[in-house]
Amino acid sequence: MTNLVIRDAEPSDVPAILAMIRALAEYEREPDAVVATEADLLRDGWGPAPRFRSRIAELDRKVCGFTLWYFNYSTWRGRAGIHLEDIYVSDWARGGGVGESLLRDIAAVAVQQQAERLDLAVLSWNPARRFYERLGMRHLDDWLPYRIAGDALRHLAAAMR
Repeated sequence: MTNLVIRDAEPSDVPAILAMIRALAEYEREPDAVVATEADLLRDGWGPAPRFRSRIAELDRKVCGFTLWYFNYSTWRGRAGIHLEDIYVSDWARGGGVGESLLRDIAAVAVQQQAERLDLAVLSWNPARRFYERLGMRHLDDWLPYRIAGDALRHLAAAMR
């Protein structure tokens, strides 16, 4: 692979990150689902209380991918973990090891941060599942994801007022 660099994302990377988030949403068949703005990402990634971190992959000095992650916590283990919210590689850079390098990079970040685990979620139809399994990740069939959002979340919270 020619000149691949993986580095911490900087505020100036936000337009590229948002463009890749939109490309990822399109790939995941939800092209209209992204409502995040550059201002949202700047606030939550580089503001006074960052809620996520991000790493950028550059191939020959051209941004070609990213990871976006945050710490979670295992009460059973008494240790932090990392939740990899997004990993994305641009079409033109796929098949050359960028994705594997990004995943190895975030694993190294987890180890350096003394995180006990690395979690991510993958759509059931996504062929990347084989990629993750090849690198040693395993599908957890005994855990089912649940989510509440938007008006339903606000309705649930209103009962506490």
